[in-house]
Amino acid sequence: MIAPRLHPMVNRRGLTFWTMWLAGAALACALTFSVLYAHFDAFPPQYRVLMMIGVLASVPVYSFLHVYHKRLNYLLGLLRLLGGWLTLVAALAVVIWLSGSPQTLAPGMAVKLIAYGFLAQAATFIPLRFLLNRHNQRLKNERKAVIIGAGELAGKLARQLKPRVPVLGVIAPDAEVDADWVPVPGVPHLGGFDELRDIVQREQVRRVYIALPLDRMVQIESIYVDLLDLAVDVVWVPDFGSMMLLNQSISQIEQFPAIYLNETPLSSHPAAAMAKDLIDRSLALLAIVALAPVLISCAVAVKLSSPGPVFFRQGRDGCNGTVIHVYKFRSMRMHDDQEVKQATRNDSRVTRVGAFLRRSSLDELPQLINVLRGEMALVGPRPHAIAHNHYYCDKLMAYMARHRIKPGITGLAQVSGFRGETDTLDKMQGRLERDLAYINHWSLWLDIKILIKTPFTLFSRNIY
Repeated sequence: MIAPRLHPMVNRRGLTFWTMWLAGAALACALTFSVLYAHFDAFPPQYRVLMMIGVLASVPVYSFLHVYHKRLNYLLGLLRLLGGWLTLVAALAVVIWLSGSPQTLAPGMAVKLIAYGFLAQAATFIPLRFLLNRHNQRLKNERKAVIIGAGELAGKLARQLKPRVPVLGVIAPDAEVDADWVPVPGVPHLGGFDELRDIVQREQVRRVYIALPLDRMVQIESIYVDLLDLAVDVVWVPDFGSMMLLNQSISQIEQFPAIYLNETPLSSHPAAAMAKDLIDRSLALLAIVALAPVLISCAVAVKLSSPGPVFFRQGRDGCNGTVIHVYKFRSMRMHDDQEVKQATRNDSRVTRVGAFLRRSSLDELPQLINVLRGEMALVGPRPHAIAHNHYYCDKLMAYMARHRIKPGITGLAQVSGFRGETDTLDKMQGRLERDLAYINHWSLWLDIKILIKTPFTLFSRNIY
């Protein structure tokens, strides 16, 4: 038998985005043209340029903000659309200001175009979302599925799929079912591998999920080849249950499928990394200017509290193995002890001013300088002392994976109750889990949420 030529994988995840975007952009452009033509009896050249820039810029902005994510309901979808639209409008306003022609748009006309632009996109969003939801529901009802396998992976997969897909049951030898299968309500054992074709044809199965261990690749290939002649979608779910995955994704290298096991969102999306870095540095500069009186007051208080420098500078692990020197307001008296020790309750080394700075986290403000220099981010895993990293990397699996992105002044762990002293392995494990969750789920929205929550967590009883 001659094997067919391999073709590159097709990524269909963007089809919903392009459908929604194209409809919204088309109606918004048509409405903009109509409004301007009615007002000027023409379509002025400067408006054409602005509209072209807006249309082109909306693609990366909306994609970056996940405006048309298929899991969003109507309300959240409209709010996300409004946020993306206002972000785009703000970017266009900056372009107009930098071009030195603020008179391009009269205020009244600008407000009208902003309102009409959003309404046009909302007018396409709601019916298209309704049609897509109906289509997906119809597919769900028609797409009967079976799972091949009876191990732990098959059970987890059945529980995940059951609310969204009509899973008829699992197919595996009786011996495997008796030994490994943990019953899932509504997901019975249908038969063995030799009955697979008959079950698929008799039950009109439209999707088969292969959930077998990686050491059974020969059997996986045999099952797949056997199903090629049937009108059924075959989905292979590799068993990576024993591996610590970090922001895993699937792509292609020429015609070969490639599974990325531990990428970060910022390494896989250079544009997103550049945008985050630009936003972080800009906000850090604004914060330094706005907080200058606070910074000066803290510096004077530290200098008067005890002899020694205003700033404490210590080496920390940065992104991808680099070593950075983190700045903090000095909160302890000068001492000769070279061993790095975490501050504890009633620590005699901490000054009275330092205790207040640490409890309020004001001692961290000089790290805005690190952000401005590109060594840190506003949001990310907190940088630990290098000695602490050496200690924990041998005790916690994937501990150093938290250094795959820039460390931050605040982070998901800090707003989730894991600030301050980590005097037990469980506490550090909890912090690590939140740091890895941040890397796995990073988005601009997540950064915004963390920044908003941070002020409410500053005065913690766990900070010494």
